[in-house]
Amino acid sequence: METKKCNQDKPEWQYDEMKLCGVKFDRDECADKYDEHHQNFRDYKKEADERIKLLSLDRNSTIIDMGCGTGAFAINAAAYFRKIYAADVSNAMIKLTRKKAKEAGIDNIEFHHGGFLTYKHNDESVDGIVSTLALHHLPDFWKQIALTRLIKMLKPGGKYLLFDIVFSFDITNYESCVQEYINTMVSRLGEVLRQELETHFRQEYSTFDWVMEGMLERAGFDIKKADYMEGFFANYVCEKKAE
Repeated sequence: METKKCNQDKPEWQYDEMKLCGVKFDRDECADKYDEHHQNFRDYKKEADERIKLLSLDRNSTIIDMGCGTGAFAINAAAYFRKIYAADVSNAMIKLTRKKAKEAGIDNIEFHHGGFLTYKHNDESVDGIVSTLALHHLPDFWKQIALTRLIKMLKPGGKYLLFDIVFSFDITNYESCVQEYINTMVSRLGEVLRQELETHFRQEYSTFDWVMEGMLERAGFDIKKADYMEGFFANYVCEKKAE
């Protein structure tokens, strides 16, 4: 299972999503550390099962896992779909996911080194797209471009599941809200998470709930469900509007 390189020909003014803003996971040891750390507080299989249920698709369906990371969704969902296109801007992440797939005897995942702005889907439109904790790496202008690109890859009526850090807390109290959130997460999951969270707020591009909803709708998605959790997380179930 080779990794296909996406066409990197782009105008000079396009945002470079390969530069990996915030916490860097572009080396093998970083990808391994990320995977080990996140599996301490995330149940990859449970997350995948929940997304599979929300997609409500049959085994002949095709899926794009945009920002596949270390395979939290793709590896656990491969048995439920005909084909998964797994894309990520980190070669190290893809390498680790590909290794897991090989060890598990999974042969229906196609790997692509690319992301929201560079991945080019050259096959037939897919039935669903999943992105988990990845879209926040883009500034809002480029988020809108990304969503506009994604919807073109979907069949009419196709599903888009987005889980990410999205802000729904009272912005007038942003200092206390952000600090309380960081302290709460560290108390739950360990001090090792503090630097990652501080880097997220300082360098990455999470946005507001009302901005995210507006961008999804402008891209052509019908938001079927929007769940906001603890003021900092959001889960969207969207559908491409019929043409």
